[in-house]
Amino acid sequence: MDKSDLLIRTKQFAHNCVKLALTLPNTFLGNHIKSQLIRCSTSVASNYRATCLAQSKPSFISKISIVIEEADESEFWLEFINDENLLAKDNVELYRREAHELASIFVASRKTAKMNEDC
Repeated sequence: MDKSDLLIRTKQFAHNCVKLALTLPNTFLGNHIKSQLIRCSTSVASNYRATCLAQSKPSFISKISIVIEEADESEFWLEFINDENLLAKDNVELYRREAHELASIFVASRKTAKMNEDC
């Protein structure tokens, strides 16, 4: 998977999470999770874009770390939706797995960048 594939994948993840978030119930908890999930999932895509423009290896590592944190937070909120039984688990699980996969991909990228930084 190359940079352009990940740009598309992270943007699609953001779109999917926004659509899912908009189906949450209009309750205090539903609205709180809705805004949190929209914020962190769209941040995955926007910060990955910034990562692609990093001017140096340390800048790349810093920016990719933010992407990892936001993907992990997205996974948390998707898990929380399931924990609270706010939506059908099957509807949420696909996006929870995607958040986890994206975080894993970016952790591997950061490890590679750190190894190459030490050379």
